[in-house]
Amino acid sequence: MMPPIAVLAGGLATRMRPLTETVPKALLEVAGEPFIARQLKLFKRHGLEEAVLCLGFLGEQVRDFAGDGAAFGMKVRYSFDGPTLLGTGGALKKAADLLGDAFWVIYGDSYLDVDYRAVWDHFRAQPLPALMTVCRNEDRWDASNVLFEDGRIRVYDKKDRTPAMKHIDYGLLLFRREVLDRIPAGEKTDLSAVLGGLVRDGLLAGYEMKERFYEIGSPQGLKETDEYIRKSRP
Repeated sequence: MMPPIAVLAGGLATRMRPLTETVPKALLEVAGEPFIARQLKLFKRHGLEEAVLCLGFLGEQVRDFAGDGAAFGMKVRYSFDGPTLLGTGGALKKAADLLGDAFWVIYGDSYLDVDYRAVWDHFRAQPLPALMTVCRNEDRWDASNVLFEDGRIRVYDKKDRTPAMKHIDYGLLLFRREVLDRIPAGEKTDLSAVLGGLVRDGLLAGYEMKERFYEIGSPQGLKETDEYIRKSRP
């Protein structure tokens, strides 16, 4: 049985305004359905059984739509940031009691139709507490931000990029619970800072994906993801 997946869906989605002024990004329509429905169905198809939705801005709308997850064949639980948005790292920390000893992490705007079982098996077979999936991007879909060598993430930096960076953070991670000890409770923390610390300490494994990623974090990404799902769905 694979572990639960934490879905980071608490941000303000400013790049998608005005669509997200009154509707959270997770509920934007993609190929005829709210995006969170697409994500949950995808997780189920790949053998995942439980999701923890980390919510913030307009999160109650997502909870009202997805409920307990039974409609999607999943068990869905919720963690809310509260009055102050906690960032992607802070949201994970807040959800710690729901996540168990190991868990997936995916961004709330990512649609990744890949072999989750293969990634999980690779993670279990190695000793490091964290794994980042990457894709050889070479600036095709977004700016490359990862130096990946010998199965490990050697450099991860979204700001100070170098020509040696050929890969990009794919948007799917695996953590053991000890990673959450690096995140201060109740503080706004970006997950990229946590990942940067893991890289510096030599604790971040990598797994290369061959398929390109899809996302709805931008108008162009939404368009491409909608087209991809319409073409590929059963």
